[in-house]
Amino acid sequence: MEHVTVLGAGAWGTTLAWMLARQGHPVRLWCLEEDLAEEMRQVRHNRRYRPEIELPSNLEIFTDLGEALSREGSPGGADVVVAAVPSRWLRQVLQQAQPHLQTRPFLLSATKGLEEKTGQRISQVIADVLGEDYPLAALSGPHLSAEIAREMPAVSVSAATDPELAALGQRLLSSPLFRVYRNYDIIGVELCGALKNVIAVGAGISDGLDYGANAKAALITRGLAEMCRLGTRLGARAETFWGVAGVGDLVATANSRESRNWNLGYQLARGRTWEEVRESSYSVVEGVYTAVAARRLGRELNLALPITEALCQILFEGVPVAQAVRALMTRPERAEAEE
Repeated sequence: MEHVTVLGAGAWGTTLAWMLARQGHPVRLWCLEEDLAEEMRQVRHNRRYRPEIELPSNLEIFTDLGEALSREGSPGGADVVVAAVPSRWLRQVLQQAQPHLQTRPFLLSATKGLEEKTGQRISQVIADVLGEDYPLAALSGPHLSAEIAREMPAVSVSAATDPELAALGQRLLSSPLFRVYRNYDIIGVELCGALKNVIAVGAGISDGLDYGANAKAALITRGLAEMCRLGTRLGARAETFWGVAGVGDLVATANSRESRNWNLGYQLARGRTWEEVRESSYSVVEGVYTAVAARRLGRELNLALPITEALCQILFEGVPVAQAVRALMTRPERAEAEE
């Protein structure tokens, strides 16, 4: 059994810690908020983010990052670190964790997003802080944590350029209810996991406007083309976007009411603003911050990303939803496969 530390006690981090503990691994879950951590210790549930999960006895909760990354009886610390911190805070958490990672435990990144200020993928942020050769893999795929917590079958992808590291992530989480595939295109897998959130917000808008199946299918299809256009320009393989991490995750996130990104879009369509939604929820909506980073990357690369542009206009520039939709529908005519 591996000694595992999970960074981040949100819905996904809590679910991952529960999954790993149920497989027999000693798990330490790092939680930023002391009140939430104490409540979890007392009631053995994360009632804020994932209340249906009962936390096993081999899952401990810590607020001290050094203690969470330590290992009882050994100065070596954790064998595996799973990062499930929102993208906009990951760099800061890693900088604080760095002094406790001298033994270079394997790091499995479960964060989906692009860093808002730099546009970097998560593995690039990790490399910036911990070094270019740090041993890591990225976990991505259709990960609606509420369904996994209800023990519904799901699949995922463990991605790394090094096949051995990809296999490490695969072995760590594979179970009869959670099938993990290997993938060696970490650029594509990370971009799929980030960019699908942007399209999922658009899908929520479509549903919130009661636009029906035709519009939803068009949004998902053209959104996938937009993801692939940006991804391949950034070095990803096109085929990755047609796999579990791409179309698989996009279909799940764009169609489920369990998706935070879909829910944001739905509420935008019903008249709420991004600021109102943000202030009423503990959860982080990664698609918002990724949209900012993706729009900047698209402009730098002179790429057309019309759905991303429209979403940023709705979120930050006060453009009414109906006006943004009309602008998308009346763009100049073109060939489907034309860039």
